[in-house]
Amino acid sequence: MPTRRPERRSEESAKAIVRAALELCREVGYRKLSIEGIAARAGVGKNTIYRWWPSKSAVLLDGLLSAMTVDASFPDTGDVAADFKTQITAAAGTVFRPDTGPHYAALIGEAQQDPELARALWDRLISHLTSAATQRIQSAQRRGQIRPDLTPDLVIEMLYGPAYYHWLMRQRPADAQHIHLIVDTALAGLAPANSRPDVPPAGNGEERAESP
Repeated sequence: MPTRRPERRSEESAKAIVRAALELCREVGYRKLSIEGIAARAGVGKNTIYRWWPSKSAVLLDGLLSAMTVDASFPDTGDVAADFKTQITAAAGTVFRPDTGPHYAALIGEAQQDPELARALWDRLISHLTSAATQRIQSAQRRGQIRPDLTPDLVIEMLYGPAYYHWLMRQRPADAQHIHLIVDTALAGLAPANSRPDVPPAGNGEERAESP
């Protein structure tokens, strides 16, 4: 979903449009968000929006990316568990935070019916995060910390998937303690058999009982 950059003289209008999309989505929800509403809030005509964006999801994606400061860098201290705990906790704090998380969740939902939006989400946001994670996983595999027969994509799904599940299905981000438990538990199974770490005890019974 390539977005055509507005001409320099229209930069302020473009900023007003993406700002309006974020504000309205927060106020009325994605389902009720409309190009007409965005145009009215931004003080522009609908044709101005359609000149630069093909849909409300495209406007919202630009707004989301402008509001996020995603650090795609990845620590490599040699301690793979500590590094993933640090990175996943930081990413969750950025991506799932209250002012942007609902917009991201709405776009993930819409992407299930819109392949073009799904590609845009991947190309413009998710791929930047997974690229750094892939390099860190490959480093851990060379050091014998993660099984070499596993693909980085599978490892990423096992480490990051539970955090997304917790956020999307339970509608709140996992806290640092829960993320640490996810990482320790996943790495216990991802490590070579002769070097598997001890897994810390699971959370309390109340936490487990809440799981669907």
